Amino acid sequence: MSSRCLLVVDDDPAVRELLASLVRREECQIQNVSDGKEALRRFEQTPFDLIFVGQGRNGLDGIDLLRRVRQIRPETKVILAGSDSSLPRVVGAMRERAYSYFHKPLPKGPLADMVQQALETGPCWQDDIELVSARPEWITLEVRCKMDVADRVIQFLREMQPDVPAYILDDVLLALRELLLNAIEHGGKNDASKRVRLSVLRAPSAVMAHLRDPGPGFAMDAIPHAAVSNPNDSPIQHVEIRSELGKRPGGFGILLARNLVDELRYSEKGNEVWFRKQIRPTAG
Repeated sequence: MSSRCLLVVDDDPAVRELLASLVRREECQIQNVSDGKEALRRFEQTPFDLIFVGQGRNGLDGIDLLRRVRQIRPETKVILAGSDSSLPRVVGAMRERAYSYFHKPLPKGPLADMVQQALETGPCWQDDIELVSARPEWITLEVRCKMDVADRVIQFLREMQPDVPAYILDDVLLALRELLLNAIEHGGKNDASKRVRLSVLRAPSAVMAHLRDPGPGFAMDAIPHAAVSNPNDSPIQHVEIRSELGKRPGGFGILLARNLVDELRYSEKGNEVWFRKQIRPTAG
């Protein structure tokens, strides 16, 4: 697409400048409004590729605006931003098919990546993430086997766990992302007709996650040319071997996840994985 259109609905000049800076290198036209009614009027006239909905005037509610957008042009991507990341708010955004959700202050790097991804994603994206369970202690998602969905999943989960200490949540989500990518690529074979089921469970003293992919599974001892199988004295041995076989480096996801969490287990079949990260009080 030679020229793309972004509508920014926010009355904060700093947010408008931030969004403008994020797409400055893109061939992207930007329109700014601060009123929900005006945003809808422009949207009815122009098929925007992406709408960023923050905090506008006149009691603008981003989810209400999102709902109206879905009714008019359901393929339009909407990124919501709010002053908080309460679970009901994020769940409401997901159920109304928001492309992503961020709380303020906006993280420039992750937001930039999400905006670029949204502008590049094709029209068939609306049901890539299905919300199955949204209890605070048990969140379950069904995720299409498409690599570009992983970062959207991780961002939603980050916003859905605001009370988990940041140093714990970062490790959990990084491990989860690596395992999800493995499940999509190796279990689902990047087949968009298939899904990975992902659950995040919260206990008072730990965060746990479980993934089940649609593949046939694997045996750990049957993947000798992966990072997880490297001997201690040759940490990159698998790269050399797989290069000779014409394969890309593999197995880093499992290795990374093992080092980030306290316990990681695969099922006998090998297409399910569970891990636990203990919540330890910080010193002092």
